[in-house]
Amino acid sequence: MYEYFHGKIVEKNPAYVVLDCHGIGYLLNISINTFDKIPATGDCKLYAHQAIKEDAHVLYGFAEPEERVMFRDLISVSGVGAATARVMLSSMSPNDIQNAIINGDVSRLKAIKGIGEKTAQRIIIDLKGKVGKENFGSSPLLGMVHNNLRSEALNALETLGFARNAAEKAVDKIIREGGNSISLEELVKSVLKNF
Repeated sequence: MYEYFHGKIVEKNPAYVVLDCHGIGYLLNISINTFDKIPATGDCKLYAHQAIKEDAHVLYGFAEPEERVMFRDLISVSGVGAATARVMLSSMSPNDIQNAIINGDVSRLKAIKGIGEKTAQRIIIDLKGKVGKENFGSSPLLGMVHNNLRSEALNALETLGFARNAAEKAVDKIIREGGNSISLEELVKSVLKNF
C-alpha cells in the first residue's frame, strides 16, 4: 500500500494530477478540495489510497491526511464506491461531511449527486459513531482565479459523470450569478448542489 507520493506536478486538472516521482509518472485521481489546495506547478506531496479492482489499479490523492481518512470512511459504507466518495469530497469538505453525519442531516447528504435517501441514511448510521471521534478540523477553502474557469469546471463535471449540455447550462448560470470572483471549487460545488 502506498502512503504518499512526493514529486513534481507534470499535469494538473480538477479530476487528476500526474506526479513525476524520480522519473516515474503517477496519475492520482483527486477531488476539487485537493485541486484547490495544491500548487499549479512544482513540488507536491499527496497522501495516497490505492483501489484494486478486477480490471484496474486506481490511485487517489489527497492534499491532507484528514481528507483521505474521510474518503476511507465513506468507501467502507456498503453502496458507496470510490467515485461516489470523490464526488462527496468535491461537494463538501471533510469537516462539513462529518457535521452532516453527526447531526443526522440526510437532506444535506442527499443534495450531493449520486446520493439518495437510503444511501444518506446508511452513511449516517454506519459512520456516526466513527467520525464523531475523528478530527477533520475546519480548513479554509482556498479560492483560486483561473483564466479558463468555465473549461476546468466543465471538465471536472464531465469526469464526475454529468452530461456536457446540462453541465454547460448550470455552469453558465452560476458564473452569471456569481461573477468573476467565484473560484473553481465554489463553482463546481454550486453546480453539484443545484443538480
